[in-house]
Amino acid sequence: MKTLSVIIPVYHEGRGINPLVEALSSHLEDGDEIIIVDGAQGMDTLRALRFPEPLRLASPAGRSVQMNLGAEHARGDIFVFVHADTKLPPLWRESVLQAAGGHAFKAGAFDLVIDSPYFWSRVMEKTANLRTHYTRVPYGDQVLFFDSSYFWSLGGFAPIPIMEDVELMTRIKKQGDRIVLLNTRVRTSARRWEKEGVLKGMLRNWLLRLLYHCGCKLETLAGMYRTY
Repeated sequence: MKTLSVIIPVYHEGRGINPLVEALSSHLEDGDEIIIVDGAQGMDTLRALRFPEPLRLASPAGRSVQMNLGAEHARGDIFVFVHADTKLPPLWRESVLQAAGGHAFKAGAFDLVIDSPYFWSRVMEKTANLRTHYTRVPYGDQVLFFDSSYFWSLGGFAPIPIMEDVELMTRIKKQGDRIVLLNTRVRTSARRWEKEGVLKGMLRNWLLRLLYHCGCKLETLAGMYRTY
C-alpha cells in the first residue's frame, strides 16, 4: 500500500491548525505523515500546535519554498499539498490512492467548493471547476498531489513568489503528462474574499492570471496580490 506525506505550508495559521491536523490525522494510516512548514519568523503556528505527531519545520516565507522544504523531508510515496484554510472530504485518502493506482499516474487535484453559503460562492466555484477541467491546470487550493519520484523529476515547485501552482501544473501539461482531476470536492475558505470584497477579489484574481499568461514579471504580480 502506498503511503502519503501531507505537506502543509503555513503563515500565521495558529487559530485553525489544530482542527485541520485533527481532521487529517483521523483518516491517515500507518506510514502516512503530516509535515507542517511554518514561514513566519515567530513560528506562531508551530507554537500553537497541540499534536505531537506532525513533523515541524521552520522555513523562509514563501509557499513554494515551504512546500519544497516539506517535500525534502517527506518519506511518503505520494505528496499531498494542503493549504491551511482548506478542508478535505472524509474519503479524501481513498480518492487519492484510487487515482494513484492508475498505470500512468503522475499528479492530480480535487474539485473545489468555497466555504460560504452565498450565491457568489456557487458562481465562483462553478467557474473555477469548469476552468480547471477545460485547461487541465488546477490551482493549489484544490489540493495538488503527486507521485513523489515524479515530483522531484520536475524539480519541485519553482522558487517564485506567486503562481507556483500554475507554473508547475502548466509544465506537466506541456510535457504531455496526465493530471487526474477528481470529482470529489475539497472546501476552501472564503475569508480573503469576505475580507476584501468579493467583486474586488474576483477581478484581481482574473487580472493576475491574465497578466501571468501575458508574461508579466512575477515580482510585479506578487506586489499586486499583496497590495490589493
